[in-house]
Amino acid sequence: MKLKIITIIFSLFFLTSCAELTQIAQSVASQNLPLTNAEIVGGLKDALLVGTDSSVNRLSAIDGYLKDQAVKILLPPEAKTITDHLSKLPGGAKLVEDVIVRINRAAEDAAKGAKPIFVNSVKEMTFTDALQILKGQDNAATQYFRQKTSAQLGELYRPKIRESLNKNLVAGISTQQSWNELTTQWNRLAGSAIGKIGGLKTVDVKLEDYILQQALNGLFLKIAEREKDIRNNVNARVTALLKRVFGSQK
Repeated sequence: MKLKIITIIFSLFFLTSCAELTQIAQSVASQNLPLTNAEIVGGLKDALLVGTDSSVNRLSAIDGYLKDQAVKILLPPEAKTITDHLSKLPGGAKLVEDVIVRINRAAEDAAKGAKPIFVNSVKEMTFTDALQILKGQDNAATQYFRQKTSAQLGELYRPKIRESLNKNLVAGISTQQSWNELTTQWNRLAGSAIGKIGGLKTVDVKLEDYILQQALNGLFLKIAEREKDIRNNVNARVTALLKRVFGSQK
């Protein structure tokens, strides 16, 4: 009787072990199989969603733009002469800083609505798109996003930035009005005989367009950094499919 029981227990243990070994063997074997089209597309979609989600979360947080020197939005370089002079006036430096804070807050606010735009572009991805991205440079996915989402992101960001620029700053005057007045006066001086002799250049930058482009550049910069990390850092591949798809490129 004891022998029979021991035999049954051994048989169960043997069968269970075989089942586990079979699963392990299948798993190992699957790593050596060529990637299917579905795996390539799925892996790239995972990568895009992971990369954009973390990037948007970072930038849409308070100080996401403002405290990150890589993406902080400043006034156009052409405005340096103006802001340098303004900063020398009583309260002028704070006025300039207030403008910069508002601009970056507007970008942070706009970034909160970016996720659905990226998700929709991922849904539209074809196998050809995925293969080109997989075989492409470290920023191939980011470039895909630039092409597919820039117009929609611009529509999302622009109203926020415009609203920020049109808010009253001091004495009922908005940032946009101040910019228009400053550049008008500056351009009048630069275009005068004295200005031409002094080599002064006019400032023709449209503030809203400039800030919009800077905000989008910052967003795509963060997505590119995340994409590069996923491609080159095994620990950044947070799903099994990401590990398999990008691991196959080594």
